[in-house]
Amino acid sequence: MQKQIEFYENKLTYEMDPSDVYDALENNEDIIVVDTRQKFGYEKEHIPTAINLPHSEMTIESTKHLDKTKTYVCYCDGIGCNASTKGALKMTKLGFTVKELMGGIEWWKFDGYATDGTHPTKGSQIQCAC
Repeated sequence: MQKQIEFYENKLTYEMDPSDVYDALENNEDIIVVDTRQKFGYEKEHIPTAINLPHSEMTIESTKHLDKTKTYVCYCDGIGCNASTKGALKMTKLGFTVKELMGGIEWWKFDGYATDGTHPTKGSQIQCAC
């Protein structure tokens, strides 16, 4: 049973679901949401407050302006995409504290949260002093 407890504790250490992210943003917690998809996907729609840093462009140079005291939550399209996993791995190797958003932007929308971009979706808006 101890191994199973450790498994679930570790899983929660490295993942967040959409409601966790929404609550963290609402409560002004020290998280930065990172859209790890290519620029065109981010421009079409993204989670409000998210920055775009495609996993394929993550380097020491491209991340040097980021605050390593924050927790970064990486996301992509959803379960059929691994850009968030690639981004989370790269950011972790670069020394950042990272979590991955379960289900990506698809589950974000499925849970009823709004997106921004050229093709935004309606839903619950984040009410924070971001």
